[in-house]
Formats: sequence, C-alpha cells, structure tokens
Amino acid sequence: MRLGAEYETVGDYARIDHSREARTGLPEAVFAEGKTPEQVVAILRSIRDRGSVALATRVDVPLWDAIVALDAADGSEDDGALRYHADARIATLTPSSLPEIPHEKRGGKVVVVCAGTTDLPVAEEAAITCELYGFDVDRVSDVGVAGIHRLVRNAERIGAADVAICVAGMDGALFSALGGLVKCPLVAVPTSVGYGTAFGGISPLLGALNACSAGVGVVNIDNGFGAATLAARIVMGGTRRVDEAVAAEREAAAAAAESA
Repeated sequence: MRLGAEYETVGDYARIDHSREARTGLPEAVFAEGKTPEQVVAILRSIRDRGSVALATRVDVPLWDAIVALDAADGSEDDGALRYHADARIATLTPSSLPEIPHEKRGGKVVVVCAGTTDLPVAEEAAITCELYGFDVDRVSDVGVAGIHRLVRNAERIGAADVAICVAGMDGALFSALGGLVKCPLVAVPTSVGYGTAFGGISPLLGALNACSAGVGVVNIDNGFGAATLAARIVMGGTRRVDEAVAAEREAAAAAAESA
C-alpha cells in the first residue's frame, strides 16, 4: 500500500493530513481543546478549502465565541457555513458548495444509546460525528438499567441498526445488558458520570472491559468521537464487502453471457 504523503503546513503548529480520507475513508478532524481560536480557525479553513466538511471536537462556549468573532473579523463568513453543535461541543466549517449536514450519504445506520441524560454530551458527540460522516443516526436516550424495562422496550429498535454506540457512566452495567439483547456490533463508551467510586469513568471503563456479553468493543472515557469513528469503520467495512460481492456477481454474469 502506498501511503499518501500529502500534507499542508499551517503556521508553525500544524501539519494537516489531507490524504487521510483517501487512506482510511474518514477525513482528519481537529481536537480543539488546548488550541487557540486562531489555530482552530486556520486548521478548519485548511480542511474546508480542500472541499471537505471541517470538524472540531471539544469546543466549549468561550472558544466558540472567540472563533465566531475571529471569523467575522476576517470577513470570511461567506466562504462557507460555520456551525456549532452545542450539546456535542462540536464546531463545523462547511464549504459553501455542500449542505451543512450530512454532506454525503454512505449508507448504513448507527444507533446511539445512552444510559442517562447526563451522558448526552458524549452521546451527541458520537451522533453528530456519525451524521457528518454521512450515516443515518437514531438516538435512544435515558434507558439505563435502573429502569431496565425502558431498554427492553427499545431493544428491537436498537438491534435494527448496523452498529450501536452505547454510552454510560456510573457502573457501566448498560454495556453488558445491551450486549445480551442485540445482534448488531456494540461500541461501549464509558463516561465520567458518577459518584465518588466511579473514579471519573474508571468504573464504567472496567465494566465495559469486563462485560459479561462477549464481543463488546470499548473506547476511552468520554470518547464519543472515537466511538463514532470505530462505528463508521465497521459500517464501511460491511458496505465495502457487499459492494465487492455485487461487483463480482455482475462480472461473473457478464462473463457467462459472453461465453454462451
């Protein structure tokens, strides 16, 4: 495999990997926490200028306000749509030639399940990212095991997806419970929600890693973006195999017709 070597140097602080989507199927994103507004805006514009939706995660309200002010001061607001998904803490910059969300339908459905309302910021980070990647997303919220009948009543809906992202804090019991109810691949996202002995997400992380239900994939604490990326790879892998199988069948049928 030939690795794409193309990147763009922005200032003295970033090298933007424009060939990432060609290699992996998913574009580069910006982890905004710890970056200055000037750095975030410059990186977003670099990605936008290549015709892709630019995505920045972990954008809090003060950083967003600074980004908007900087973009307006530069007179660049007409270059594309700058948008803030407050619940997900995600900022996007979309080329004017593309709709804001979703910009490309890939096929495939992802369901994002969260245990409680306090888990919603992480769940929305996963959901918005999946939508920006072009997948249909269904949201099932507040179905934690403290009222497990809520989960059971939604099990068929959840299991109908190509992959489920499950977001939970506290003890992380939802991961095992959901894993035992559905056939679709399950990505567990432990959150830092919980009382003292939840240890900022360590307890649900261990619950996910030690899930009674076999085959549960696990990402890091509060990592909704990482869960969305893993879900996208799962869906794209299945879609690619289907496309390849259909292409092979067509080639075989054409060859048989030609030889007849």
